[in-house]
Amino acid sequence: MPTGTQIVLRTDVFVHASQTEYPRGSVAEIVRPPDDGGHSYRAKVTDGAEFSVRRHEFSILKQVKAGPMGDPAHVLAEYDLYENVIYKCVVGSQAYGLERDSSDVDRRGIYLAKLAPAELEWSLYCVPEQLESRESEECYWELKKFMVLALKANPNILECLYTPIIEKRTPIADELLARREIFLSKLVYQTYNGYVMSQFKKLEQDLRTSGEIKWKHAMHLIRLLLEGVTILRDCYVPVQVSEHRDTLLAIRDARMTWEDVNTWRLALHREFEEAFRLTKLPDEPDYAGANSLLIKARRSTVGGASA
Repeated sequence: MPTGTQIVLRTDVFVHASQTEYPRGSVAEIVRPPDDGGHSYRAKVTDGAEFSVRRHEFSILKQVKAGPMGDPAHVLAEYDLYENVIYKCVVGSQAYGLERDSSDVDRRGIYLAKLAPAELEWSLYCVPEQLESRESEECYWELKKFMVLALKANPNILECLYTPIIEKRTPIADELLARREIFLSKLVYQTYNGYVMSQFKKLEQDLRTSGEIKWKHAMHLIRLLLEGVTILRDCYVPVQVSEHRDTLLAIRDARMTWEDVNTWRLALHREFEEAFRLTKLPDEPDYAGANSLLIKARRSTVGGASA
């Protein structure tokens, strides 16, 4: 917890130096993080008095002010929203064709809040935009959030729509997949190209300051460029990149020089520019079509209809 964090005392604290007691609920500020075996923080109250306090003896002011709205997990726990998953797929190295024996299985997908009761939908907590489990490497976006991200040409979301590994699909998901091209547009160029350029600048800065390269990140940036070029040229998302497996893994394993990686990147940027000039993709995605799909999905939940 950084210096300057405002906290709220959970217990009364007596400061012997000033013979003053600060009651539970008093506000203080962290002035020094733990630097001893007892893991105590040093805190200061408004009158300048300082004292040591352990983590279980205080709450973070920002979270206290937010109340349950700041952490609605305990409210949502009573609803098994994972039952509402309408689409489940595998992305990441398994889908890219870049997996190794130690690779995780990353599952992503969509859930449609069709079973959430009105008291949750209309409450302060609402239906969460995504369900996530770090333990099982799973993440499911609520349908509206998923579609909004897809319309913005978010690479992670577009790959969900085009991955070759699908584990679950309902009729609504089938219709979404059948019309997945409505999310493809020239925004792919701005989103992919801009992200890769900014990230390579950071990698080069890391190289200058620390002499180290995040090779796995560099590999995925090259993969994104390959993907983006194909989207513009062929109007589909090529999730699997098995034909480039050896070269991409050579980057990941630092068996390719940074100069060669950068040379390939610049060549791909030029291909990207050319593909952008010639692409048949529309200037923007089909917002009306996406909205129609979303409304249809919502209506399918009324009266217990199957999604």
